[in-house]
Amino acid sequence: SPMYYFICCLAASDMLVSVSNLVETLFMRLIEHGVLVLAQDTMRHMDNVMDMLICSSFMASLSFLGVIAVDRYITIFYALRYHSIMTIPRAVAIIVAIWVVSMSASTIFIAYDDHKAVILCLLTYLLFMLSLIMGLYIHMFMLARQHARTISRMQRKHTTPPVTSMKGAITLTILLGVFFVCWGPFFLHLILIVTCPSHPFCKSYFKYFDLNLILVICNSV
Repeated sequence: SPMYYFICCLAASDMLVSVSNLVETLFMRLIEHGVLVLAQDTMRHMDNVMDMLICSSFMASLSFLGVIAVDRYITIFYALRYHSIMTIPRAVAIIVAIWVVSMSASTIFIAYDDHKAVILCLLTYLLFMLSLIMGLYIHMFMLARQHARTISRMQRKHTTPPVTSMKGAITLTILLGVFFVCWGPFFLHLILIVTCPSHPFCKSYFKYFDLNLILVICNSV
């Protein structure tokens, strides 16, 4: 099933985020303590490569979350045509397109990382994808609830079977809840950089950047 291709790519992109973060953090600590000595240009290039990997894998991870939501939406609302709409070659083409766009966009973002427009673009992309995912899941849950009520009426029961809705709610909680918890503090960091970089509260929050990175790494788990 194409869905499992998307899930594998989601896992790969999440792991790439964590590995890139760990490698970058390790190099930063070794350089800070004088264990590793590198030329300024070499250190800058390594930092750019790691940042590009982190940015591209994050964009890919968010994109695959969205694609999985679209795939499930098609499964429910176009069940009879699913295998003609979502074929394996089409799924592979979507996967390749996501990785190419993510790598290209992240390269541009890192090249112009001094501009606040880059952070605004990332935040806009995050809000757009989360809104799309939430909208699709809410529509699917409404249909599931409608089906449950119809089944309940057909069986002449006064209570609605909660199994279908609960399974969907648990899935949504795991997918989006963990994403919010792990990535939320990091994106709050980016928002504060844009809105109030010199405010005392913002400056105190910036000190917890390492903790934010740990949460991002935990997202892979």
